[in-house]
Amino acid sequence: MTRSLLPAFFPALALAGAATPALAAESGGGMNPVAVTMFVAIVLVTLGITGWAARRARSADQFYAAGGQISGFQNGIALAGDMISAGALLGLAGLICASGFDGLIFAVGYATGLPFVVFLVAERLRKLGRYTVADVLATRLSETPIRIFTAVATLVIVMFYLIAQMVGAGQLIRLLFGLDYLYAQVLVGALMIVYVMFGGMVATTWVQIVKAVLLLGAGLVISVLVLASFGFDYDALVARAIAVHPRHEGMMMPQAYAGSVWQSVSLGMTLMLGTAGLPHVLMRFFTVPDARAARVSVFWAVMCQSGFFALIFVIGFGALAIVAGDPAYLDAKGALRGGGNMATIHLSHALGGHTLMGLVSAVAFATILAVVAGLTLTGASAVSHDLYARIIGRRSATERSEMRVSRLATVALGLLSVLLGIAFQSQNVAYMISLAYAVSCSSTLPLLILALYWRGLTTRGAIAGGVTGLVAAVLLTVLGPPVWVKVLGNAGPLFPLDPPTLVTMPLAFLTAVAVSVMERRRAPAAAMAPAVPV
Repeated sequence: MTRSLLPAFFPALALAGAATPALAAESGGGMNPVAVTMFVAIVLVTLGITGWAARRARSADQFYAAGGQISGFQNGIALAGDMISAGALLGLAGLICASGFDGLIFAVGYATGLPFVVFLVAERLRKLGRYTVADVLATRLSETPIRIFTAVATLVIVMFYLIAQMVGAGQLIRLLFGLDYLYAQVLVGALMIVYVMFGGMVATTWVQIVKAVLLLGAGLVISVLVLASFGFDYDALVARAIAVHPRHEGMMMPQAYAGSVWQSVSLGMTLMLGTAGLPHVLMRFFTVPDARAARVSVFWAVMCQSGFFALIFVIGFGALAIVAGDPAYLDAKGALRGGGNMATIHLSHALGGHTLMGLVSAVAFATILAVVAGLTLTGASAVSHDLYARIIGRRSATERSEMRVSRLATVALGLLSVLLGIAFQSQNVAYMISLAYAVSCSSTLPLLILALYWRGLTTRGAIAGGVTGLVAAVLLTVLGPPVWVKVLGNAGPLFPLDPPTLVTMPLAFLTAVAVSVMERRRAPAAAMAPAVPV
């Protein structure tokens, strides 16, 4: 993915450009009182939810999986909250504004991920798992090595995501309050630790629900105002957008990946299949009471997500039609002030002044908080449940000690994320997000698919395939355009595909199958795994 495309669907990249002097000046030269008021209200509501949830999260089952008592509808809204983000509201709309049809491709591709989750893994996950993905794999494979690998892969994915979220949240807080970036990072880290440490999955779920409702509401308000500006005539809106765009009718044709079939296939695989391997998304299916509720969750999540991306089409074309041609929102070079990812912010200001702009900014921050909480809980669960309770302290661990380790892991992850957020403040973190999806497609997803659908998978095969996919995803991303060219400044990449999923995912599958087959031939009786009880 190019640097201009990645921010479209990942929040930190969209928000990293938010805290610009131009934008701050536009909002009044200082703090936006509406944004600050909304921010404080959101923090108070979410802290109230955490206090309520803390009284219910007294057991490991409640802490990790909300006791399995979240309904399919509630979990569907929370799952949609995991999938739709400030990056979509700001960055994807900005991509549609800048590139037209390319933005629509990303929106459609991103929206197709959840159906693959339900078709491939959701129902079987709920039947086999308890708290984490490793629980599912451990029903088929040797517990100690598979839990160690899964925990490592989970932490890698979580940390890449978490760094990006922290950078974006810190920049947004700096915009709203004028705080130093360091203090903004500490504030976000403290809120994240409180949500997870005391409220667990119950608090995380309800924070996600609140965030999803706010984000859908903000998108709907902006869309209605955009359509009202054109007499609710969508054709008139698109016609105006085409007239304003430099490529005119050409904006309705694909550009970025039109000349590279393999690049397009690799991107499509990443967008569609990456979701099915993301641990913080898969963990949601352990919060519902049964497999039917898991299917219902995906239904409502897909409905909300698809509706949201339909609104993004209107918002993106609206930003192009209303803002892109207005000199008040352009810099000296004719580009949007603050960067293309600020298209929605500028549009909200053009439609509703400081009030709507403040509302959208505060909702964007709420989405970051919710995603950060979910990621932190997933990472803490990998440490406390998979590593401590099942391996390190297998014989001595109690439920109470496991929860204590989880809370300590939450604090450690929070502090580490703050430090990394500070360290990567001035860096382009696009490659980390693409790497998280590539690692998901190349490590956890292949192992889940093989464990759920193939009796011949062995522990050695699973570890070999997972490690190969993980290492290949990291290495080829470093050698590809995101790092080798854009970060390290070399003239051209050593590996052309970005993301490298087209190579790394089949490589993981083939390695796992080949090693398993060879092991079974050497020792058929010992290597044969039991059938999955689904």
